[in-house]
Amino acid sequence: MTFCLNPDCQQPQNADDADYCLSCGEKLTPLLRGRYRVTRLIGQGGFGRTYLAEDEDRLRAHCIVKQFSPQIQGTKSLEKAIQLFGQEAMRLNELGEHPQIPTLLAYFEQDKRLYLVQQFIEGQTLAQEMAQQGAFGEQKLREVLAGILPVLKFIHDKQVIHRDITPSNIIRRKADGKLVLIDFGVAKLLSAETSAQPGTKIGTEGYAPMEQIRNGKAYPASDLYSLGATCLYLMTQTKPDDLYDPLEGRWLWRERLKQRGQGISETIGQILDRMLKDLVSERYPSADAVMRDLRAALSRPLAAASAGAVASRMAASGTLSNPPVSHPRTSGQPPISHSPASSGIPSKPPLSGQSTGGRSQFSRPPISGSPNRRCLHTLRGHSSWVMAVAISPDGQAIASGGLDNTIRLWHGDSGKPLATLTGHTKPVNCLTISPDSQLLVSCSDDDTVKIWELATGKLLRTLTGHTRDVNSIVISADGHLLASGSEDRTVILWELETGNPIRTFQGLAGMIRSVALSPDGQILASGGLDNQIKLWSLKTGGQIRTFARGHFSSVNAVVITPDSKTLISGSKDKTIKVWNLSTGENLRVLSGHTDSVNTIALAPNGKLLASGSSDSTIRLWNLDTGDLRTTLTEHTSSVNSIAISHDGQFLVSASSDSTVKVWQLM
Repeated sequence: MTFCLNPDCQQPQNADDADYCLSCGEKLTPLLRGRYRVTRLIGQGGFGRTYLAEDEDRLRAHCIVKQFSPQIQGTKSLEKAIQLFGQEAMRLNELGEHPQIPTLLAYFEQDKRLYLVQQFIEGQTLAQEMAQQGAFGEQKLREVLAGILPVLKFIHDKQVIHRDITPSNIIRRKADGKLVLIDFGVAKLLSAETSAQPGTKIGTEGYAPMEQIRNGKAYPASDLYSLGATCLYLMTQTKPDDLYDPLEGRWLWRERLKQRGQGISETIGQILDRMLKDLVSERYPSADAVMRDLRAALSRPLAAASAGAVASRMAASGTLSNPPVSHPRTSGQPPISHSPASSGIPSKPPLSGQSTGGRSQFSRPPISGSPNRRCLHTLRGHSSWVMAVAISPDGQAIASGGLDNTIRLWHGDSGKPLATLTGHTKPVNCLTISPDSQLLVSCSDDDTVKIWELATGKLLRTLTGHTRDVNSIVISADGHLLASGSEDRTVILWELETGNPIRTFQGLAGMIRSVALSPDGQILASGGLDNQIKLWSLKTGGQIRTFARGHFSSVNAVVITPDSKTLISGSKDKTIKVWNLSTGENLRVLSGHTDSVNTIALAPNGKLLASGSSDSTIRLWNLDTGDLRTTLTEHTSSVNSIAISHDGQFLVSASSDSTVKVWQLM
């Protein structure tokens, strides 16, 4: 079936081979942007329609397509609507792949209409759940607060206010029961300007606080108010407007519960009362503050079983530990912003101590306490998620890149900022440094690979063979070859010194997320969204094998051991698998992460394996036995990239909490 995308079409279903809609006569578009096949209409209103679609590039995985219907032209109201539609895409991109926020997949214009494509969340909204199962009791209410408050803390820390939290904008995901916050179409950035000036009066009546309704102002406390109003509706099955007495200026939800023969503990009632204060200054100032009181409420459980379930859920989300302290940006020497051609990095930065034999140049302060206190430095400077990190083999420099389109260079010993490289025009996905520590290579959503002189930050060349986002790069052990994997479903092999392409590996079924080269120079491995790992001969370009009985979701990372005998893969299915490279036999499965495994790294001795996950942790494994050695837990959001120093003593990690951390391993 081909679906007509004319928003005025009354009968949009057409045969697969139709060129024009039989109902309205509009020319049909079988695939939006060459990949998204719309299958049915699932909602409409305001300025657009929402469709269910299939992503042809991701094994026909379901996704949501939002269409902005009017022609892009004229009138201030239409211009404002266009701005809000684009704002949803911008916010989703800024917030990245938080596990409880839909991922933005694409934003584009086609046939004079705007489209936003996002992750499909299968499940029921809380409004649908209440309609089907009845009013929420206190235990379910606590679970709602425990599930959504950490998400609000995350978006507020990103300086984003949602502004439309309602029972219809929270979905309980069918796959794992977690609550997902949707619809960022009216979200706004919180800044000195936006908090001090009137804005657009947007929000859902009954759930939006007065500061939003009157003049469009929004604060973190505004979202907390809306969450409180959502809880009232779920408890009472009554719209919030009908629970408020304007003559007395007070809420009547307790009376409504009493009429229904229900009740609620005083501690939870007091939390809701404060969330729902009329004056912003009298409400909780932050989600953290609500979580502190909620933890106290959990010490007075309804019953052992119900409180235990809620406590377990909060512990899993990190809300039962002491709330993280918000640290200011590192003071002192600021990052140096310069053009790619300018000098910024001393060839021999001053060190606090000497080293010999190629040892890494990190200082090593004494460590006390538990293994989780191994963090030596937290490097701050990126304004958004950090997606990539690399350590130079000589230990002199750390490189990091992320969604702010920049690469930052840091002193390997002290962690002090050295330079900011600004050549990419879109997010930086991966970084690697040549074995002689002379060249830095980066890849980006701007479809390019760039080669930089590490000592000066000078851009040497840009490689432009890919036609889609480049997600992964790796340099051969001898420093002669560079491989890059892309969403265009190709891997290109380049000559590193000249930047000339040598060979293109084509015909892969899915977009590439990771590539690896065997140290003996014989094999290239790739993993991607088709859930498969493929091996290729570097000499002939022919495919050697596809690993059978592999992962159940996308392969995010692949590495090969120093002896070229073993391959390790990390997947969105939360597992790490160890493979015999020669036979394809699955030797071992490492389980323990509670969310997607995004990155893996091997120590130079091939014995220690590190993995980073969307569960915010880094796990260290004994590769020979598969035993978990320790878990590092100081990141507050997804760990996207890790690298281990050449001497195996230090690990560097990049996270969606916008920081880079340096850890001591030995």
